[in-house]
Amino acid sequence: MTHTETSTTHTSTAADLPVSGPAVVAHAKGDLRIDDVPLKAPAPDEAVVEVLYGGICGSDLHYWLHGAAGESILKAPLVLGHEISGRVVKAAADGTGPAAGTPVAVHPATPGAGTGPDAPRYPAERPNLSPGCTYLGSAARYPHTDGAFSRYVTLPVRMLRALPEDLDLRTAALIEPASVAWHAVARAGDVAGKTALVIGSGPIGALAVAVLKRAGAARIVAVDMHAKPLEIATQVGADEVLNAADAEAIAKVQADVVIESSGNHLGLASAIQGAARAGTVVLVGLLPTGPQPVLISLAITRELDLRGSFRFNDEIDEVITALADGTLKIGPVITHDYPVTDALEAFDTARNSAQSGKVLLNFTAKQSHS
Repeated sequence: MTHTETSTTHTSTAADLPVSGPAVVAHAKGDLRIDDVPLKAPAPDEAVVEVLYGGICGSDLHYWLHGAAGESILKAPLVLGHEISGRVVKAAADGTGPAAGTPVAVHPATPGAGTGPDAPRYPAERPNLSPGCTYLGSAARYPHTDGAFSRYVTLPVRMLRALPEDLDLRTAALIEPASVAWHAVARAGDVAGKTALVIGSGPIGALAVAVLKRAGAARIVAVDMHAKPLEIATQVGADEVLNAADAEAIAKVQADVVIESSGNHLGLASAIQGAARAGTVVLVGLLPTGPQPVLISLAITRELDLRGSFRFNDEIDEVITALADGTLKIGPVITHDYPVTDALEAFDTARNSAQSGKVLLNFTAKQSHS
């Protein structure tokens, strides 16, 4: 269900760029505003992007509802947003990156090795684990890293991924979370011909279903507490769906691969119980900080592989290719879009997981009062 009528899109030129524009800003717990935010002057290796669509992520909701996302605590107003699609309106002055007019998605990470002799070690080929990594729209460090829920945003060209002209930019707003799901499925190894169980069928879980389908999983079972997420999971490739309360049915799945995307200990218990002996459980749902109850004895006696999954690396390029060639079908994950002027209503819709999948902000739509 769409809540907006999109106006004829007007792509600005570099000559008429405004000095500021509307942005979605979290000021504190329960304090979300549409502020007029200055447009940052680009460095030589930065481009200005006209944002067309932005997907509301769980972390955006946490900053609004709790003033923190995990251990990342708001200490100053933060422009939210890291799931975006748009067009370059001013190319980088140094000649690198996409030309003006190019449709783009954004890789929101800036890897960093950390500082000092005691900085944690990490594999160089897995920069998502780098201890100094920053992310658009994150309060993990201070000063915070502003996000991209803004009419125009200045970004380094290394973050930009050029898109085919015929790729729907509304669907392209899912490229970042689809990359998270792609990374999670990749952590499980080869899933072709296997039985897969997805615990939690919110946007990341539903996207994992779509990725599993593309990767050739023979049987995909999706689990959730609510009917709407299970309906979406079916539309993107789930062969069967189960209610999260049906522990007996979940245990009978005996999945070779389990994607745990609920982010709570009850979901993790279901993941362990639903895994076949010697199965692999990938944890992509971020559980709360601190000790959690886990059926660890069952994981030990079944020799389960428990694997964490955090963000992504270059999988974004594979996602774009799969969307462009039509082998990754994720459109049904989007259930609502709102004009940015209705951001408060959009966030309120996004928090209701029983009624919504991915909720988008449309930065070029007319305001709706419906």
